[in-house]
Amino acid sequence: MLDGYHLLTLTHRNAPLETIGKMVVQDHASPLLHDLKDRLNWEEMMYIATCNRVAFLFYRQGPVSQDIVNEAVATIRPDLSAAEQEDIAAQMLLLHGADAIRHWLEVAASMDSLVIGEREIIRQLREQYDHNRAAGNTGDHLRLLMRFTIETAKEIYSQTGIGEKAVSVVALAFGEMLKSVSDRNSRILLVGAGQTNTLFGKFLVKYGFRNVTVFNRSIDNAQLLADALNGRALPLDALDHYSEGFDCLIVSTAATEPVVTPDRYKNLLQGETSCKTVVDLSVPNNVDKRILPAFPVRFIEIEGLKQLAGENLAFRESERIKAASIINERLYAFRDQWHERQVERSLSHIPEEVRAIKERALYQVYGKEFAALDPQAQALVLEMMGYMEKKCVAIPIKTIKEMTRKQMGKIVRSL
Repeated sequence: MLDGYHLLTLTHRNAPLETIGKMVVQDHASPLLHDLKDRLNWEEMMYIATCNRVAFLFYRQGPVSQDIVNEAVATIRPDLSAAEQEDIAAQMLLLHGADAIRHWLEVAASMDSLVIGEREIIRQLREQYDHNRAAGNTGDHLRLLMRFTIETAKEIYSQTGIGEKAVSVVALAFGEMLKSVSDRNSRILLVGAGQTNTLFGKFLVKYGFRNVTVFNRSIDNAQLLADALNGRALPLDALDHYSEGFDCLIVSTAATEPVVTPDRYKNLLQGETSCKTVVDLSVPNNVDKRILPAFPVRFIEIEGLKQLAGENLAFRESERIKAASIINERLYAFRDQWHERQVERSLSHIPEEVRAIKERALYQVYGKEFAALDPQAQALVLEMMGYMEKKCVAIPIKTIKEMTRKQMGKIVRSL
């Protein structure tokens, strides 16, 4: 069956991120991973590392004991003390067979992520599989499972709402901004060039906003973000004499005091009296809330987005039930695919043997007779023999596959 598949993992659900970081291997071609594979007699292995997990998916026939957890930790981190190694090993999860595959599919469908429904994990799995394959650590069993994994994840995203309704603060804030700022020529001011505004900037690019100015203490960082947005970069103190007005102001800096004061805000308005949209993604707030009663403002802040994020996350959680049902059904399909593939591998010698028989018949057993034929007759014989070759290969393979499917059907019905 699928007993050869195993998964050894350390995740955010049972370990702090600091502990997970201790098991990260920087290079998929690292000798450490080759040593791990050889030391534990794994036939195939795929190593992945994301922001909230480290996992070793491997294939090995025969029993796999719990002892490999400690051996794996000792191989990856020989520099740690025995006590530290045991502490990490105690937090790792070792799964076998269908349980391992089910968890792997849940990872690909983002059912086990910090933020449920984030599709980024599919890209990460694809890329890391390619790295593992290039390093020579994977084989046919993991190739088959990875193809099936991507297909299953796509099916879950298309048939459930697990990836719907934004839950990240940046995505929610951008969605709220679009309700009042829809003109792609709107004047957008970004105050701060850190990670949050960089993420917000990606939404601006995706939706085609073309008039963006970035303010930041470091003009170099401002320029980097401005280049990505095809916009302009200005130093933070330029806010005091900026004279071109704005339609939307997005603020996110590391400052602990308001960066946008009432005086600065009044200067930015340049006498305009229309309602402006202000997005404050800072903790604590970088926009002084005294501007709210003094000016017409549509104000969007993290605190106000928390409830919406919670509602959306609850919706995604409810879709996990549908996703889990799809995975349970798909597990049976993978059993069929895996057994069919084993049949193909076991019969891989047949085409070559049938071809050899054909060649021996044409050029040895009946060589003289075949050579005496005219070109037209030879062509006809070759065509007939080619046809017979295909049929002689296809018939036994088809028969054995059908027998295997019937056997698997009986097993499934008995479960």
